[in-house]
Amino acid sequence: MSVKSGNEVDRRKFMLAGLRGAGGAWAALHWPAILEAAEHAAHMRASDAPGKLEILTADQAAEIEAAASRIIPTDETPGALEAGVIYFIDRALATFAADNLEDYVKGLPVLQAKTHDLYPGVAKFSQASPEQQDAVLKALEQHPFFEMIRTATIAGFLADPARGGNRGEVGWKLIGFDDSPAFTPPFGYYDRDYPGWHPPEEKGK
Repeated sequence: MSVKSGNEVDRRKFMLAGLRGAGGAWAALHWPAILEAAEHAAHMRASDAPGKLEILTADQAAEIEAAASRIIPTDETPGALEAGVIYFIDRALATFAADNLEDYVKGLPVLQAKTHDLYPGVAKFSQASPEQQDAVLKALEQHPFFEMIRTATIAGFLADPARGGNRGEVGWKLIGFDDSPAFTPPFGYYDRDYPGWHPPEEKGK
């Protein structure tokens, strides 16, 4: 589920574990499209105007974003909210993950039902307190709907910043990933125009 604030090591382990197994296979299969969706999300978050949804309704997006924001919460470091993950998920459902849209539509009532079951006085998941939201998601950890949101949230959060997604490189910074290119000889003419390349130092200098 989500990782509590203040335990960066556990949070990193959670992020990496979230894209293993079926989630990792899904990310690998759709990686080019994931990068494009992440770029779209970055543009939405960077825009001065309110971001536009392509396929989700405002109400659906509010509930999914609330869940994503507890899966990768905001604490000492930015979370799913700051990374614009909801726009990533929306673009994914409008394009390469369109087959999953019905699963989201059917899964949202499950989320609300569990919220009402645990907290009868709460109108909907997005209006619950963070602690209540965590409890609801914990209760749904084994449900396919939760796993689907978690995989999409982590993929959107960690998507390659070189393509515009993962705004501010918050995902890579969180897991300690260094995306600086590393070059080893022999070098060819094709290395010259690669971002980050510089000529190797000559011996004796």
